[in-house]
Order: sequence, then C-alpha cells, then structure tokens
Amino acid sequence: MKTLALAALLFAVQEKAPEGATVLDASQFVHEDGKASTWPVAEGVLEVGKGSIMTKEKYADFQLHVEFNLAESPEAAKGQGRSNSGVYIQRRYEVQILDSMTDDPPKNNGCASIYTRKAPDKNVGKKPGEWQTYDITFRAARFDGAGKKTESARITVIWNGVKVHDDYEIPDKTGAGKPEGPEPGPILLQDHGAKVKFRNLWILPKK
Repeated sequence: MKTLALAALLFAVQEKAPEGATVLDASQFVHEDGKASTWPVAEGVLEVGKGSIMTKEKYADFQLHVEFNLAESPEAAKGQGRSNSGVYIQRRYEVQILDSMTDDPPKNNGCASIYTRKAPDKNVGKKPGEWQTYDITFRAARFDGAGKKTESARITVIWNGVKVHDDYEIPDKTGAGKPEGPEPGPILLQDHGAKVKFRNLWILPKK
C-alpha cells in the first residue's frame, strides 16, 4: 500500500481544491435526518451548530482536505470536554478533533487520533484560535460478493503538514461510527457541543 502513502505526501501541500474535486460548502451538507444544514456560515466559515451534519454524497476511496479552528475551552474543561468535534469517514471511522495540544505523548482519543484505535505518531496541534489542517487519503474496506470483508480500510493523515498516520489499517468502525459495510458513506462533521469552525473543505474521489 505504499502508493497510498506516496499519494498522500504529494497531496499534502495542495490546499486549493484540485480539478475534479468537490468543494464541501454548506450546500453540500444535511443533518442526519436529511434536512438542510442549519450550522452558521460567515464569509465561507462553517461553525458547529446544533446536530451533526454530513455530506449529501457518499464516498468510497478519496482524498479529503479539512481546515478547522478550535474554540477556547472553559477553564475547568478536561479531556473530551475540550473543544471536541470530529471528521467521520463514511460515517464509520472518526479522525478526532480536540483541544489536546499539550498531550505528550499523544493519546488515542486526542486530536488527529483514529479515535480509540491509534494515536497520531506526533502531536503537532496548535492553540485554539489558530487554523489547522487535515489532509486525509482514504481507501475503503473491500468486501466480496457474499458481503464478507476481505480487506480493512486504510488511511493516511497529514496534520498541519506532518504525516501522523501512514497507511494505517483500520480494523473496524470506531466509537460511535456506523457498522462497516460494502456501500460507500458520507463525510460527517460532529457536533459535540463545542463551537469548532471549518473552512476550505474539499474532497476528490478516487476510482
């Protein structure tokens, strides 16, 4: 799977949506009940509102660019209570978003973790208020004609320009993710009660 990691490295610095990519603005998202997104939008910046949102389209293999900005957490907030959100791949596998800049070593439920499965190789988090990036290259799990999984999903994540997951094999769905299956799935942005902001999201499906 070295080609997956190489593609991710080549793709990492490309913040502008390439030819063939879909820009994921507010019009591309709906709530989990299918209703249009009600998250606030100002000057192209999408802020977490009430209820998670997900793309109308479903995806299998792709490259995804996400820029996010953490909110300042209350003084007493700890752990998962600190500016929490997440990017759910296919609504199954979560790449965590969290104010966990000071975690050393990084945790498997902290920022950029494959939630509860694998911590990022390095913590390169920034302070709340500073824009951060995820560049994700994803290869969906494979299933045979009988619906039996033959290959697990694989993911490479570049966080703020540093590769922190290198073609990692995800053994199963993570946390509150939906069960694995052969069908593609949407990209879900999580409402976890924190006013995390997003901008410049785009996705490039891969055949």
